[in-house]
Amino acid sequence: MERTPLLAGNWKMFTTVAEATELARAIAAKPLPAGRQAMLAPSAPALHAVGNILRDTGIILASQNICWEEKGAFTGELSPLMLEEAGATMAIIGHSERRQIFAESNSLINKRLLGALKFGITPILCIGETLTERESNDTKSILEKQLRQGLAGAKIKTGNQLTIAYEPVWAIGTGQTASAAQAQDVHAFCRLLLADIFDKAIAQQIRILYGGSVNPANIDELMAQTDVDGALVGGAALKAESFLRIIHFETL
Repeated sequence: MERTPLLAGNWKMFTTVAEATELARAIAAKPLPAGRQAMLAPSAPALHAVGNILRDTGIILASQNICWEEKGAFTGELSPLMLEEAGATMAIIGHSERRQIFAESNSLINKRLLGALKFGITPILCIGETLTERESNDTKSILEKQLRQGLAGAKIKTGNQLTIAYEPVWAIGTGQTASAAQAQDVHAFCRLLLADIFDKAIAQQIRILYGGSVNPANIDELMAQTDVDGALVGGAALKAESFLRIIHFETL
């Protein structure tokens, strides 16, 4: 089944508002290739400014996090209504840095995901194993737990309402990358799990992105894999030239 490739840039806690707008303009200046989508996730202070630049460009605006409530006493959180106002239609949830540094649990990540779905924001649910877990051959059991608990209670009618991002923790920002074959193996496993959680038709529609030191040198091979539907890019998304090369990956 055809799934539109999604090339997503997660700017993390980089770029001032001025730097973010300059970067967004440089990326938006080059038209998107036919049959592909691009996404930018700036830090919260830059959401409105970047959103204004991306309007009518076809590039998706996303948040790096989302709360499950539209308002209330939730200091430091981002309301779905605030994201909508900025023009964001997607939100990254459960990124390894939220799990590892800020100790976000599967249950908290699940609350965020259900909140995003409730307000019509498409969640990008991130999953991934540490190096210790991979070396202990626990990769698939860890990913199954993260998927099942993260998606508990989720009701979707179409796979377009959800995106998954597989990010091996050991490959994020380290320069190490899962081989294309390793990525394909894990993505195929996740799609089987999604078929069990939802159904086969929906699982075939859900895009599964790869994240973990994605760069211009490895994007072509990664995107040649059957179940790799795009990339969630960190460092290489902070320079227009490298991210544009990723968006314009070459079909092998």
